[in-house]
Amino acid sequence: MEVLRIIGGLLIILSTTSIGFYYGNRFSNRLENLIYIEQCIKILETEIVYGAVPLPDALTNVYYKGNKKVSFIFEEMKKHLLNNKDEDIFQSFTYVSDLLKCKLNFKEEDIEMFLSLGRMLGSSDRQDQEKNFKLILKQIAVFQNEAKLERDKNEKMYKNLGILTGFAIVIILL
Repeated sequence: MEVLRIIGGLLIILSTTSIGFYYGNRFSNRLENLIYIEQCIKILETEIVYGAVPLPDALTNVYYKGNKKVSFIFEEMKKHLLNNKDEDIFQSFTYVSDLLKCKLNFKEEDIEMFLSLGRMLGSSDRQDQEKNFKLILKQIAVFQNEAKLERDKNEKMYKNLGILTGFAIVIILL
């Protein structure tokens, strides 16, 4: 009987700790993904502004040159753009916006910034697009600073809260 209590207590502590680590790691993942999306947008800027590469080819190049943890969304946009020729690029950006929230732990303001890139892409000449890319990259830098502050503040708290909650439940049950 005593062995079952010990095993049950360990399982409770292990499960609450893993939940705490899951929620804590979401803050690190957001920061990491913002860094990767910044790199992908810089690649896209180079392809469009300086290379004058057509958009589907530029999206493919971003997919291959960028970190696959984030650059897969550009491949999804290219597929959506080619499969739905009557829609514009903004529709492809909205198509992948759910992936940004679910798989990349982005907040609503991160997704809105990404959608604003889709609104301006292909709607003006190269000089205006270059200015818009610079603006988007500045916004990403602000979001990265915000994400770093949130990570520093919340990641450790969630991890410790998971462990302490497990111990509290075990103590209450004993």
